[in-house]
Amino acid sequence: MIGFYILIGAISLVSWLISNKLKSKFKKYSKVQLRNGMSGAEIAEKMLADNGIFDVKVISTPGRLTDHYNPKDKTVNLSESVYNQRNAASAAVAAHEVGHAVQHAKAYSYLTMRSQLVPIVSVTSKFSQWLVIGGLILGAASGTAGIGFYIAIAGLIFMGFATLFSFITLPVEYDASNRALAWLKGKNMVSQEELTGATDALKWAARTYLVAALGSLAMLLYWGLQILGGRD
Repeated sequence: MIGFYILIGAISLVSWLISNKLKSKFKKYSKVQLRNGMSGAEIAEKMLADNGIFDVKVISTPGRLTDHYNPKDKTVNLSESVYNQRNAASAAVAAHEVGHAVQHAKAYSYLTMRSQLVPIVSVTSKFSQWLVIGGLILGAASGTAGIGFYIAIAGLIFMGFATLFSFITLPVEYDASNRALAWLKGKNMVSQEELTGATDALKWAARTYLVAALGSLAMLLYWGLQILGGRD
């Protein structure tokens, strides 16, 4: 179990470092005021209109970095600061979330796959690690692989769904950022300085998803070796 704790610690440390860097980047670019004077909400509404999307609402949601697009009720949810403020960071986040709405409207394949996995992962992620650990303990207690091995394998499969979800999320997030930046630049919504800030902010946001995906894969491989490596 020492290896497990070392792995958890390493993943947590990298995730913490990336998260802190992301927060500092957004704080930095929140000071770069938009020359067009538009708020995050206005940026989002214009991008929706420019893409011919008129059935999606832009609403404010409590919290910080709580921005997201909800495909179920077709809402672009912007945190209060992003919704109201008029800076490069707000423009980047607002346009990124609208990027997801554009993906939805265009039936972007990876977004569709991710949406289909949501109900599966919401269930399997709750039990995967318990099944893996429980199966290994049961196998060790009985002295034979037997049912403990198959319980652990079931947990590993459940864990695999979470890893798959994490990796499918990567192209979804990168594509949304690419759509956002292309629109901001193509429509001359931002100056070069503002575009540079928006690009940098979204780059660090994407890295949080990359770390999450690699961490999920590392956990899957670790437990896979524990289960399959100890089998005769």
